[in-house]
Amino acid sequence: MTTEPTAPPGVDPTGPAPGKAAFGFVFATVLLDMLALGLVVPVLPTLIKSFLGGDTARAADIVGYFGFAWALMQFIFQPLLGTLSDRVGRRPVIILSNIGLGLDYILMALSPTLWFLFAGRLISGITAASYGTAGAYIADVTPAEKRAVRFGMLGAAFGLGFVIGPAVGGVLGDIDLRLPFWAAAAVSLLNGAYGFFVLPESLPKDRRVAFSWRRANPVGSLRLVGSSAILARLTLANVLQRLAQGSLPNMFVLYASYRYGWDTATMGAALAFVGILQMLVSGALVRPAVAWLGERGALLIGLVSGVVGFSIYALAPNGVIFLVAFPFVALWGLANPAIQSMGTRRVGRSQQGQWQGAQSSFMGLADMFGPLLFAQVFAAAIVARGPLHIPGAPYFVAAVCAAGALLVSWNVANTVAPPNDTPSKAGQLT
Repeated sequence: MTTEPTAPPGVDPTGPAPGKAAFGFVFATVLLDMLALGLVVPVLPTLIKSFLGGDTARAADIVGYFGFAWALMQFIFQPLLGTLSDRVGRRPVIILSNIGLGLDYILMALSPTLWFLFAGRLISGITAASYGTAGAYIADVTPAEKRAVRFGMLGAAFGLGFVIGPAVGGVLGDIDLRLPFWAAAAVSLLNGAYGFFVLPESLPKDRRVAFSWRRANPVGSLRLVGSSAILARLTLANVLQRLAQGSLPNMFVLYASYRYGWDTATMGAALAFVGILQMLVSGALVRPAVAWLGERGALLIGLVSGVVGFSIYALAPNGVIFLVAFPFVALWGLANPAIQSMGTRRVGRSQQGQWQGAQSSFMGLADMFGPLLFAQVFAAAIVARGPLHIPGAPYFVAAVCAAGALLVSWNVANTVAPPNDTPSKAGQLT
Protein backbone atom coordinates (compact mmCIF):
# COMPACT_ATOMS: atom_id res chain seq x y z
CA MET A 1 0.00 0.00 0.00
CA THR A 2 1.30 3.43 -0.90
CA THR A 3 1.12 6.29 1.53
CA GLU A 4 0.72 9.98 1.08
CA PRO A 5 3.23 12.29 2.70
CA THR A 6 2.31 13.84 5.99
CA ALA A 7 3.99 17.21 5.53
CA PRO A 8 4.42 19.56 2.62
CA PRO A 9 7.90 19.99 1.20
CA GLY A 10 10.10 22.14 3.37
CA VAL A 11 8.09 21.65 6.55
CA ASP A 12 9.97 20.18 9.47
CA PRO A 13 7.49 17.63 10.86
CA THR A 14 9.06 17.51 14.29
CA GLY A 15 8.32 21.16 15.05
CA PRO A 16 10.12 23.31 17.59
CA ALA A 17 11.17 22.45 21.12
CA PRO A 18 8.55 21.04 23.48
CA GLY A 19 8.06 24.25 25.45
CA LYS A 20 6.49 22.75 28.58
CA ALA A 21 6.45 26.09 30.37
CA ALA A 22 4.86 27.83 27.39
CA PHE A 23 2.19 25.12 27.21
CA GLY A 24 1.45 25.65 30.90
CA PHE A 25 0.86 29.34 30.20
CA VAL A 26 -1.54 28.73 27.35
CA PHE A 27 -3.33 25.96 29.31
CA ALA A 28 -4.04 28.48 32.07
CA THR A 29 -5.20 31.02 29.50
CA VAL A 30 -7.72 28.62 27.95
CA LEU A 31 -8.91 27.44 31.38
CA LEU A 32 -9.65 30.99 32.50
CA ASP A 33 -11.29 31.80 29.17
CA MET A 34 -13.61 28.78 29.35
CA LEU A 35 -14.32 29.51 33.02
CA ALA A 36 -15.52 32.99 32.05
CA LEU A 37 -17.68 31.63 29.23
CA GLY A 38 -19.11 28.97 31.53
CA LEU A 39 -20.09 31.50 34.20
CA VAL A 40 -22.79 33.02 31.99
CA VAL A 41 -24.18 29.77 30.55
CA PRO A 42 -26.78 29.03 33.28
CA VAL A 43 -28.09 32.60 33.54
CA LEU A 44 -28.18 33.89 29.96
CA PRO A 45 -31.52 32.20 29.09
CA THR A 46 -33.07 33.46 32.32
CA LEU A 47 -31.83 37.00 31.68
CA ILE A 48 -33.30 36.85 28.17
CA LYS A 49 -36.57 35.62 29.66
CA SER A 50 -36.62 38.57 32.08
CA PHE A 51 -36.57 40.99 29.12
CA LEU A 52 -39.61 39.20 27.66
CA GLY A 53 -41.85 39.39 30.70
CA GLY A 54 -41.30 35.74 31.62
CA ASP A 55 -42.52 34.32 28.28
CA THR A 56 -40.74 30.92 28.26
CA ALA A 57 -41.72 29.93 24.71
CA ARG A 58 -40.55 33.22 23.24
CA ALA A 59 -37.38 33.06 25.32
CA ALA A 60 -36.62 29.61 23.90
CA ASP A 61 -36.83 31.05 20.37
CA ILE A 62 -34.58 33.97 21.25
CA VAL A 63 -32.01 31.70 22.91
CA GLY A 64 -31.84 29.78 19.63
CA TYR A 65 -31.20 32.99 17.70
CA PHE A 66 -28.53 34.02 20.19
CA GLY A 67 -26.77 30.67 19.74
CA PHE A 68 -27.01 30.83 15.94
CA ALA A 69 -25.65 34.40 15.85
CA TRP A 70 -22.75 33.52 18.17
CA ALA A 71 -21.77 30.56 15.99
CA LEU A 72 -22.10 32.71 12.85
CA MET A 73 -19.60 35.20 14.26
CA GLN A 74 -17.23 32.33 15.02
CA PHE A 75 -17.60 31.06 11.45
CA ILE A 76 -16.79 34.47 9.96
CA PHE A 77 -14.10 35.76 12.31
CA GLN A 78 -12.12 32.71 13.43
CA PRO A 79 -10.27 32.45 10.08
CA LEU A 80 -9.47 36.17 10.26
CA LEU A 81 -8.06 35.96 13.78
CA GLY A 82 -6.16 32.76 13.03
CA THR A 83 -4.56 34.29 9.94
CA LEU A 84 -3.86 37.48 11.88
CA SER A 85 -1.99 35.40 14.46
CA ASP A 86 0.23 34.05 11.64
CA ARG A 87 1.19 37.66 10.94
CA VAL A 88 1.50 39.34 14.36
CA GLY A 89 1.99 36.30 16.61
CA ARG A 90 -0.29 34.34 18.91
CA ARG A 91 0.27 36.38 22.07
CA PRO A 92 -1.34 39.69 20.99
CA VAL A 93 -4.37 37.92 19.51
CA ILE A 94 -4.96 35.96 22.72
CA ILE A 95 -4.47 39.04 24.92
CA LEU A 96 -6.75 41.27 22.85
CA SER A 97 -9.35 38.49 22.75
CA ASN A 98 -9.36 38.29 26.55
CA ILE A 99 -9.59 42.06 26.97
CA GLY A 100 -12.35 42.26 24.35
CA LEU A 101 -14.32 39.54 26.10
CA GLY A 102 -13.90 41.26 29.46
CA LEU A 103 -15.23 44.57 28.14
CA ASP A 104 -18.03 42.76 26.35
CA TYR A 105 -19.16 41.00 29.54
CA ILE A 106 -19.38 44.44 31.17
CA LEU A 107 -21.58 45.57 28.26
CA MET A 108 -23.85 42.57 28.77
CA ALA A 109 -23.96 43.10 32.53
CA LEU A 110 -25.16 46.67 31.94
CA SER A 111 -27.52 45.87 29.05
CA PRO A 112 -30.75 47.86 29.45
CA THR A 113 -32.56 46.07 26.61
CA LEU A 114 -32.58 42.74 24.82
CA TRP A 115 -30.97 44.34 21.77
CA PHE A 116 -27.99 45.49 23.82
CA LEU A 117 -27.63 41.98 25.18
CA PHE A 118 -27.82 40.55 21.66
CA ALA A 119 -25.13 42.97 20.46
CA GLY A 120 -22.95 41.87 23.37
CA ARG A 121 -23.42 38.24 22.39
CA LEU A 122 -22.37 39.03 18.81
CA ILE A 123 -19.22 40.72 20.08
CA SER A 124 -18.40 37.75 22.31
CA GLY A 125 -18.66 35.49 19.27
CA ILE A 126 -16.05 37.66 17.56
CA THR A 127 -13.67 37.99 20.49
CA ALA A 128 -13.86 34.41 21.81
CA ALA A 129 -10.84 33.45 19.72
CA SER A 130 -8.36 32.20 22.25
CA TYR A 131 -9.20 28.52 21.82
CA GLY A 132 -8.44 28.44 18.09
CA THR A 133 -5.32 30.58 18.48
CA ALA A 134 -4.27 28.42 21.42
CA GLY A 135 -4.32 25.43 19.06
CA ALA A 136 -1.84 27.22 16.79
CA TYR A 137 0.21 28.11 19.87
CA ILE A 138 0.45 24.44 20.82
CA ALA A 139 1.51 23.52 17.30
CA ASP A 140 4.26 26.17 17.54
CA VAL A 141 5.81 24.89 20.77
CA THR A 142 5.18 21.13 20.58
CA PRO A 143 6.89 18.41 18.53
CA ALA A 144 4.50 16.69 16.14
CA GLU A 145 4.51 13.39 18.02
CA LYS A 146 3.34 15.07 21.25
CA ARG A 147 0.64 17.33 19.85
CA ALA A 148 -2.26 14.92 20.30
CA VAL A 149 -1.50 14.69 24.02
CA ARG A 150 -1.31 18.45 24.37
CA PHE A 151 -4.51 18.97 22.41
CA GLY A 152 -6.10 16.50 24.80
CA MET A 153 -4.88 18.56 27.74
CA LEU A 154 -6.33 21.65 26.09
CA GLY A 155 -9.64 19.79 25.87
CA ALA A 156 -9.35 19.06 29.59
CA ALA A 157 -8.92 22.78 30.29
CA PHE A 158 -11.98 23.44 28.16
CA GLY A 159 -13.98 20.81 30.07
CA LEU A 160 -12.80 21.93 33.49
CA GLY A 161 -13.80 25.50 32.75
CA PHE A 162 -17.25 24.35 31.72
CA VAL A 163 -17.69 22.21 34.83
CA ILE A 164 -16.64 24.90 37.30
CA GLY A 165 -18.02 27.91 35.41
CA PRO A 166 -21.70 26.93 35.22
CA ALA A 167 -21.70 25.70 38.82
CA VAL A 168 -20.32 29.03 40.10
CA GLY A 169 -22.45 31.00 37.67
CA GLY A 170 -25.60 29.30 38.95
CA VAL A 171 -24.78 30.25 42.54
CA LEU A 172 -24.01 33.85 41.58
CA GLY A 173 -27.13 34.01 39.43
CA ASP A 174 -29.28 33.15 42.43
CA ILE A 175 -27.96 36.33 44.05
CA ASP A 176 -28.32 38.55 40.97
CA LEU A 177 -28.81 37.57 37.32
CA ARG A 178 -26.16 40.05 36.18
CA LEU A 179 -23.54 39.08 38.76
CA PRO A 180 -22.12 36.17 36.68
CA PHE A 181 -21.44 38.64 33.84
CA TRP A 182 -19.43 40.86 36.18
CA ALA A 183 -17.53 37.80 37.42
CA ALA A 184 -16.86 36.68 33.83
CA ALA A 185 -15.60 40.19 33.01
CA ALA A 186 -13.21 40.08 35.96
CA VAL A 187 -11.89 36.65 34.97
CA SER A 188 -11.40 37.68 31.32
CA LEU A 189 -9.61 40.92 32.20
CA LEU A 190 -7.47 39.03 34.70
CA ASN A 191 -6.68 36.57 31.92
CA GLY A 192 -5.67 39.44 29.66
CA ALA A 193 -3.36 40.80 32.35
CA TYR A 194 -1.93 37.31 32.89
CA GLY A 195 -1.22 37.02 29.18
CA PHE A 196 0.38 40.47 29.03
CA PHE A 197 2.78 39.87 31.90
CA VAL A 198 3.38 36.09 31.70
CA LEU A 199 2.45 34.55 28.35
CA PRO A 200 5.49 34.30 26.02
CA GLU A 201 5.20 34.56 22.24
CA SER A 202 5.34 31.22 20.45
CA LEU A 203 5.78 32.30 16.82
CA PRO A 204 9.23 33.73 15.95
CA LYS A 205 9.26 36.69 13.60
CA ASP A 206 11.10 34.74 10.91
CA ARG A 207 8.16 32.30 10.65
CA ARG A 208 5.47 34.94 10.25
CA VAL A 209 3.76 35.64 6.96
CA ALA A 210 2.11 38.71 5.47
CA PHE A 211 -1.56 39.14 6.29
CA SER A 212 -3.87 38.43 3.39
CA TRP A 213 -7.62 38.98 3.23
CA ARG A 214 -7.69 36.19 0.68
CA ARG A 215 -6.63 33.76 3.43
CA ALA A 216 -8.45 35.49 6.31
CA ASN A 217 -12.04 34.53 5.49
CA PRO A 218 -14.18 31.38 5.34
CA VAL A 219 -13.56 31.07 1.59
CA GLY A 220 -9.82 31.26 2.21
CA SER A 221 -10.24 28.55 4.85
CA LEU A 222 -11.99 26.42 2.26
CA ARG A 223 -9.05 26.88 -0.11
CA LEU A 224 -6.59 25.71 2.54
CA VAL A 225 -8.74 22.70 3.43
CA GLY A 226 -9.26 21.88 -0.25
CA SER A 227 -5.55 22.08 -1.03
CA SER A 228 -5.13 18.49 0.14
CA ALA A 229 -7.39 15.46 0.07
CA ILE A 230 -6.08 14.56 3.52
CA LEU A 231 -6.92 17.96 5.02
CA ALA A 232 -10.34 17.83 3.38
CA ARG A 233 -11.11 14.41 4.87
CA LEU A 234 -9.87 15.41 8.31
CA THR A 235 -12.01 18.55 8.20
CA LEU A 236 -15.07 16.62 7.05
CA ALA A 237 -14.59 14.13 9.88
CA ASN A 238 -14.26 17.01 12.33
CA VAL A 239 -17.41 18.71 11.06
CA LEU A 240 -19.43 15.48 11.23
CA GLN A 241 -18.36 14.73 14.78
CA ARG A 242 -18.96 18.33 15.82
CA LEU A 243 -22.43 18.11 14.29
CA ALA A 244 -23.05 14.98 16.38
CA GLN A 245 -21.82 16.83 19.44
CA GLY A 246 -24.60 19.37 18.91
CA SER A 247 -27.08 16.77 20.14
CA LEU A 248 -25.59 16.79 23.63
CA PRO A 249 -26.05 20.27 25.13
CA ASN A 250 -29.22 20.97 23.16
CA MET A 251 -31.10 17.70 23.60
CA PHE A 252 -29.84 16.22 26.85
CA VAL A 253 -32.12 18.10 29.24
CA LEU A 254 -35.24 17.90 27.08
CA TYR A 255 -34.67 14.25 26.22
CA ALA A 256 -33.91 13.02 29.75
CA SER A 257 -36.86 14.94 31.15
CA TYR A 258 -39.29 13.71 28.47
CA ARG A 259 -38.23 10.07 28.30
CA TYR A 260 -37.03 9.28 31.83
CA GLY A 261 -38.75 11.92 33.95
CA TRP A 262 -35.49 13.20 35.43
CA ASP A 263 -35.74 16.31 37.58
CA THR A 264 -33.36 19.28 37.51
CA ALA A 265 -31.14 17.95 40.29
CA THR A 266 -30.72 14.57 38.58
CA MET A 267 -29.87 16.17 35.26
CA GLY A 268 -27.40 18.53 36.90
CA ALA A 269 -25.64 15.61 38.59
CA ALA A 270 -25.62 13.65 35.32
CA LEU A 271 -24.13 16.57 33.38
CA ALA A 272 -21.44 17.03 36.03
CA PHE A 273 -20.63 13.31 35.80
CA VAL A 274 -20.34 13.56 32.00
CA GLY A 275 -18.03 16.56 32.36
CA ILE A 276 -15.80 14.75 34.85
CA LEU A 277 -15.53 11.69 32.60
CA GLN A 278 -14.64 13.86 29.62
CA MET A 279 -11.95 15.65 31.61
CA LEU A 280 -10.46 12.32 32.68
CA VAL A 281 -10.31 11.14 29.08
CA SER A 282 -8.84 14.41 27.76
CA GLY A 283 -6.39 14.88 30.61
CA ALA A 284 -5.38 11.32 31.49
CA LEU A 285 -6.21 8.87 28.69
CA VAL A 286 -5.10 10.65 25.53
CA ARG A 287 -1.40 10.21 26.31
CA PRO A 288 -1.46 6.41 26.93
CA ALA A 289 -3.97 5.88 24.10
CA VAL A 290 -1.77 7.67 21.57
CA ALA A 291 1.35 5.91 22.90
CA TRP A 292 -0.31 2.50 22.58
CA LEU A 293 -2.51 2.94 19.51
CA GLY A 294 -0.93 5.87 17.69
CA GLU A 295 -2.90 8.92 16.61
CA ARG A 296 -4.78 6.94 13.97
CA GLY A 297 -5.81 4.22 16.38
CA ALA A 298 -6.89 6.71 19.04
CA LEU A 299 -8.96 8.55 16.43
CA LEU A 300 -10.76 5.42 15.27
CA ILE A 301 -11.37 4.07 18.78
CA GLY A 302 -12.75 7.45 19.80
CA LEU A 303 -15.20 7.56 16.90
CA VAL A 304 -16.31 3.94 17.40
CA SER A 305 -17.00 4.80 21.04
CA GLY A 306 -19.03 7.79 19.93
CA VAL A 307 -21.18 5.67 17.62
CA VAL A 308 -21.78 3.16 20.43
CA GLY A 309 -22.54 5.86 22.99
CA PHE A 310 -25.06 7.70 20.83
CA SER A 311 -26.73 4.43 19.88
CA ILE A 312 -27.20 3.56 23.56
CA TYR A 313 -28.59 7.05 24.19
CA ALA A 314 -31.14 6.49 21.43
CA LEU A 315 -32.16 2.97 22.47
CA ALA A 316 -31.98 3.10 26.29
CA PRO A 317 -35.42 2.13 27.68
CA ASN A 318 -34.67 3.61 31.11
CA GLY A 319 -32.34 6.02 32.86
CA VAL A 320 -30.03 3.29 34.17
CA ILE A 321 -29.23 2.03 30.67
CA PHE A 322 -28.90 5.63 29.54
CA LEU A 323 -26.10 6.07 32.09
CA VAL A 324 -24.21 3.14 30.51
CA ALA A 325 -23.56 5.35 27.48
CA PHE A 326 -21.64 7.96 29.47
CA PRO A 327 -18.21 6.23 29.42
CA PHE A 328 -18.50 5.56 25.68
CA VAL A 329 -19.37 9.18 24.93
CA ALA A 330 -16.45 10.26 27.12
CA LEU A 331 -14.06 7.98 25.21
CA TRP A 332 -15.24 9.72 22.06
CA GLY A 333 -13.03 12.55 23.38
CA LEU A 334 -9.99 10.66 22.05
CA ALA A 335 -10.94 11.60 18.49
CA ASN A 336 -10.65 15.37 18.44
CA PRO A 337 -7.05 15.69 19.74
CA ALA A 338 -5.95 13.10 17.18
CA ILE A 339 -7.67 14.96 14.33
CA GLN A 340 -6.13 18.25 15.41
CA SER A 341 -2.66 16.76 15.69
CA MET A 342 -2.86 14.97 12.33
CA GLY A 343 -3.91 18.23 10.69
CA THR A 344 -1.03 20.24 12.16
CA ARG A 345 1.44 17.77 10.61
CA ARG A 346 0.14 18.57 7.15
CA VAL A 347 0.40 22.35 7.03
CA GLY A 348 3.45 24.58 7.24
CA ARG A 349 4.53 26.36 10.40
CA SER A 350 3.45 29.69 8.96
CA GLN A 351 -0.05 28.27 8.32
CA GLN A 352 -0.84 26.91 11.78
CA GLY A 353 -2.97 29.91 12.71
CA GLN A 354 -4.84 29.77 9.42
CA TRP A 355 -5.41 26.02 9.87
CA GLN A 356 -6.71 26.38 13.43
CA GLY A 357 -8.86 29.31 12.36
CA ALA A 358 -10.25 27.22 9.50
CA GLN A 359 -11.14 24.38 11.84
CA SER A 360 -12.79 26.77 14.30
CA SER A 361 -14.72 28.33 11.43
CA PHE A 362 -16.05 24.99 10.23
CA MET A 363 -16.89 24.04 13.80
CA GLY A 364 -18.86 27.26 14.01
CA LEU A 365 -20.73 26.22 10.89
CA ALA A 366 -21.64 22.90 12.53
CA ASP A 367 -22.64 24.74 15.70
CA MET A 368 -25.02 26.93 13.69
CA PHE A 369 -26.98 24.10 12.16
CA GLY A 370 -26.62 21.33 14.76
CA PRO A 371 -29.04 22.81 17.33
CA LEU A 372 -31.62 23.50 14.62
CA LEU A 373 -31.29 20.00 13.18
CA PHE A 374 -31.65 18.11 16.45
CA ALA A 375 -34.42 20.32 17.78
CA GLN A 376 -36.50 19.72 14.64
CA VAL A 377 -35.83 15.97 14.66
CA PHE A 378 -36.79 15.69 18.32
CA ALA A 379 -39.94 17.74 17.86
CA ALA A 380 -41.06 15.62 14.90
CA ALA A 381 -40.21 12.37 16.71
CA ILE A 382 -42.28 13.07 19.83
CA VAL A 383 -45.27 14.51 17.98
CA ALA A 384 -45.65 11.47 15.72
CA ARG A 385 -47.75 8.52 16.84
CA GLY A 386 -47.41 4.80 16.22
CA PRO A 387 -44.15 3.38 14.85
CA LEU A 388 -42.78 6.87 14.05
CA HIS A 389 -42.89 7.92 17.72
CA ILE A 390 -39.14 7.58 18.31
CA PRO A 391 -37.90 9.93 21.07
CA GLY A 392 -34.35 8.68 20.53
CA ALA A 393 -34.33 9.90 16.90
CA PRO A 394 -31.93 12.84 17.55
CA TYR A 395 -29.34 10.46 18.96
CA PHE A 396 -29.81 8.07 16.04
CA VAL A 397 -28.95 11.02 13.79
CA ALA A 398 -25.94 11.83 15.97
CA ALA A 399 -24.80 8.19 15.72
CA VAL A 400 -25.05 8.39 11.92
CA CYS A 401 -22.95 11.59 11.94
CA ALA A 402 -20.31 9.91 14.11
CA ALA A 403 -20.37 6.86 11.85
CA GLY A 404 -19.82 9.13 8.84
CA ALA A 405 -16.81 10.68 10.59
CA LEU A 406 -15.55 7.16 11.27
CA LEU A 407 -15.80 6.17 7.61
CA VAL A 408 -13.99 9.30 6.47
CA SER A 409 -11.31 8.83 9.12
CA TRP A 410 -10.90 5.16 8.26
CA ASN A 411 -9.97 6.21 4.75
CA VAL A 412 -7.51 8.79 6.07
CA ALA A 413 -5.98 6.28 8.47
CA ASN A 414 -5.43 3.81 5.64
CA THR A 415 -3.78 6.32 3.33
CA VAL A 416 -1.80 8.93 5.15
CA ALA A 417 0.30 7.58 7.96
CA PRO A 418 3.45 5.51 7.55
CA PRO A 419 4.47 3.14 10.37
CA ASN A 420 4.83 4.81 13.78
CA ASP A 421 3.43 8.04 12.30
CA THR A 422 6.81 8.84 10.77
CA PRO A 423 6.30 11.52 8.13
CA SER A 424 6.98 10.48 4.58
CA LYS A 425 9.05 12.67 2.30
CA ALA A 426 7.89 11.12 -0.94
CA GLY A 427 6.44 14.01 -2.86
CA GLN A 428 3.57 16.41 -2.36
CA LEU A 429 0.12 16.16 -0.93
CA THR A 430 -2.72 15.47 -3.27
